[in-house]
Amino acid sequence: MAEEPAPILREEFFQREDDSDDAFFYREPRLVTHIDDEAIAAVTAFYRQIIPDGALVLDLMTSWVSHLPAGKPLAGVAGLGMNRVELENNPVLTERVVQDLNKDPALSWDDATFDAAIVTVSVQYLVRPREVFAEVGRVLKPGAPFAVAYSNRCFPTKAVAIWQSLGPREHAELIGLYFRLAGTFEAAQAYNISPGPGHDPMYVVVGRKSAG
Repeated sequence: MAEEPAPILREEFFQREDDSDDAFFYREPRLVTHIDDEAIAAVTAFYRQIIPDGALVLDLMTSWVSHLPAGKPLAGVAGLGMNRVELENNPVLTERVVQDLNKDPALSWDDATFDAAIVTVSVQYLVRPREVFAEVGRVLKPGAPFAVAYSNRCFPTKAVAIWQSLGPREHAELIGLYFRLAGTFEAAQAYNISPGPGHDPMYVVVGRKSAG
């Protein structure tokens, strides 16, 4: 049976209340965390499991904290974010790139560079997700995981309209669609890693770079 065509992501899905240049919004460093300690611990534990030892990791849309497990042996961590000060305050990064993926989704690294990639509580701000996910697929090695972690927190004026109209389960389906539209990943898997009542919920969707 032929696979159903993917839904079309219309332009209005990615409109934002504040559509001004993101460089202005992110020009002041925010050296704070956006999820509580228990949610941070949950996503860190998940990354410990999904990222292989010795991996070269791409941390997209990152800040001064990468949520990667302390003590895990890694070949390096390349961080891409919007604020130079935040990146310089992130001690795990071995490479730092300031780039607005909404303006330029093209990544500077060669094909098949990384062993894993992560995005933590930031996917809701992408206005060109198909292009970004396709680029992540390009720079990942075959079989490498791309883990997209999210909660219920966001800057509402910068989150895209479709994200704000959906709930957690639909968010997972939307991210799964991003993986599908990228054309370079196996079927994505969704995980509920929420720490429990009274704490921020935490979810992760993981796609692996197709061998082909």
